[in-house]
Amino acid sequence: MKIDIRKIEYSELEDFILANAIPKFKAQQIWDWIWKKSKTDFDEMHNLPKDLKDLLKANFFINVMTLDKIQKSTDGTMKSRLKLHDGHLIEAVLIPVTKDKRFTACVSSQVGCSLSCKFCATGTMDRVRNLDPAEIYDQVVMVNQQSIKSFGHPLTNIVFMGMGEPLLNYNNLLKSIEYIGAEGLGISPKRITVSTVGLSKMIRKLADDNVKFNLALSLHAANDAKRSEIMPINDQNDLESIMESLKYFYEITKNRLSYEYISFKDFNDSIEDANSLARLCRFFPVKVNIIEYNQISGVNFERSKAVSIDNFAKHLREKGVMVTVRKSRGMDIEAACGQLANKG
Repeated sequence: MKIDIRKIEYSELEDFILANAIPKFKAQQIWDWIWKKSKTDFDEMHNLPKDLKDLLKANFFINVMTLDKIQKSTDGTMKSRLKLHDGHLIEAVLIPVTKDKRFTACVSSQVGCSLSCKFCATGTMDRVRNLDPAEIYDQVVMVNQQSIKSFGHPLTNIVFMGMGEPLLNYNNLLKSIEYIGAEGLGISPKRITVSTVGLSKMIRKLADDNVKFNLALSLHAANDAKRSEIMPINDQNDLESIMESLKYFYEITKNRLSYEYISFKDFNDSIEDANSLARLCRFFPVKVNIIEYNQISGVNFERSKAVSIDNFAKHLREKGVMVTVRKSRGMDIEAACGQLANKG
């Protein structure tokens, strides 16, 4: 029975090569074609002899992701709906900031999501399954090609802020980052950010595994009552446990930490809320990204007024907190934060 060659380890490929009396170095050539050159067709692996290609085709296959739909925003953002080999759909986004020469891919880690955050379109979907490492890798490859074709510039950053909770797909997440990084595309882990709702146990595991990428907490409320109201997972992972795990993560890795904080009108945008947030910034160096809310059908939250966001950010800065206010990108094509849902 054929198996997916991208689901085996290098050692298994090497064993296969040696078992068929083929020179050992051919395993590395095949591996490079797959993960460095992103080839999904054995016939395109040009330095392999025909008999080896035929052997590979007889024993392996490579699942291919296809572009189902692409939408382009007036601000340059591009959202791609991608069809997986089993027909399931996911979304990935290219966010170009051309004046800063920053080109970011926002990639998904799951088909759907199980966490039911009240402000997130993906949270209205069921979690169908985890993505495998190759399916995550393929998103980066495809968005990188779009960036080069449309803007003449390769990706500079990768953020795991698309569909799904990355830490609920832990092993596949780490393996995909290996293939995106030194083992494959060569993207530095310092240019990769993984966003999580705050799974304390898994954050500690990241520290114990001494990962090199950056970590972002989807915070969105700075006290347990409000956070549990919009993010049910907070009932099992309260802010005290999350802060302890993040402190542990920083002490072990020294990797960059940030809080993602969507500002909702009359819910979490008061000066009192800013004071609560400032208290959560005392445990380790952290940057706060304040995000404009993007309206989602059927959800009652509203975007905070610009003056409220400005006053909130100003108050945090006066407290010594590093703050960035992120303008929404791709809102007109529902590609902005919290809007990914495979619609249309």
